[in-house]
Amino acid sequence: MVEPNDLKWDDLPTLPPGAKVALIEGPASEPVPFMMRLKFPSDYKVPAHWHPAIEHLTVLSGIFNMGIGDKLDMTKTKALSPGGVMIIQPKIPHFAWTKEEVIVQVHGVGPWGVTYVDPADDPREK
Repeated sequence: MVEPNDLKWDDLPTLPPGAKVALIEGPASEPVPFMMRLKFPSDYKVPAHWHPAIEHLTVLSGIFNMGIGDKLDMTKTKALSPGGVMIIQPKIPHFAWTKEEVIVQVHGVGPWGVTYVDPADDPREK
């Protein structure tokens, strides 16, 4: 059992600076079930990317704007409010942005990772 105050938030090098992760179950990099929470600051953008495993995402707080495609386009997103869910199959490019702080929960079966459509968007390469 884990309460929100028990979570340890760390930087997430696979996303642009400012995002935080709290691992609940995992590790996500291995072929086992994983669960994590991601915290995004206000006015945050996640460039188009995909994952090698199915992603199940539930919005816990804030409005998370998500879209499908090869390039971040804020006009082609759906606003997911708390309780909103997105399930996306492996290797489907998608993107997201926030106006306010947002917390989401992601779970699945690894190995899970992030591959950017445009390698220049990858913060690990900067």
